[in-house]
Amino acid sequence: MVFTRLIRKIATGSSEPQSLCIVSNESPKAVGITSSIDSISVIHKGERIVIMREQKKDAVIPSLFNKTSRPCPPFCVQPMLAAPNVETIGELEVLEYLQQTSTGSVLVVDSRLTNWVSKGTIPGSIHIPWTSLVRSEGATLKSTLGILIQRFSVKIIDGKNQDDVNEALADNRITDVLDYSNAKTLVLFCNGTWCGQTSESIKALLDVGYPAEKIKYYRDGMQGWVTLGLTTVTEDVCKIVKPACDSLR
Repeated sequence: MVFTRLIRKIATGSSEPQSLCIVSNESPKAVGITSSIDSISVIHKGERIVIMREQKKDAVIPSLFNKTSRPCPPFCVQPMLAAPNVETIGELEVLEYLQQTSTGSVLVVDSRLTNWVSKGTIPGSIHIPWTSLVRSEGATLKSTLGILIQRFSVKIIDGKNQDDVNEALADNRITDVLDYSNAKTLVLFCNGTWCGQTSESIKALLDVGYPAEKIKYYRDGMQGWVTLGLTTVTEDVCKIVKPACDSLR
């Protein structure tokens, strides 16, 4: 199925349906990312997406993220460090890693559940929900192994066969059969400083031997991303409100 993707500048301050277009009446330089960077482009599910900041200078934080308080637990403030030796990064570093995804050595991972991802995610990211990695949320070692091998480029150690893998899974010794030498660098995020889903995903990855130096924690997550007015993407049908809307297929 061919989807028409949307590029949404969701920092508009309105809960009403909006024109989901890449264009603006203002110059892209009106609100840059840095003094020297106006935008970057990434590939999201086969389509080129431009990431830039909302150009309307009166834009505000969208209603989805404007609450200052959410029940804790589960929405508790997360520590700056998710785990020892896991680097915490900000938006500029995320943008740098997004540009490296084209090399195949980096993945930017949205850890949230589908109901949140469908409302908007970071262009260039992939969706690996935290429930598929965290065993207390239903993940199994076998399903985690599948993600590690199929998505994260982890390999079975040379010389190990299927019996060795089955035995390691049965004995909870999965690290005995895994080779992380070519594993991808992972940049994980969820909804922000009040969301613990990324922290739990990171701990689950460390528990199965993923190298801490290959895990990056974008702590501010979607809360920080939309606060800066950065582009998000959804998979809804594009409602062309103005003829200048850039519909990508």
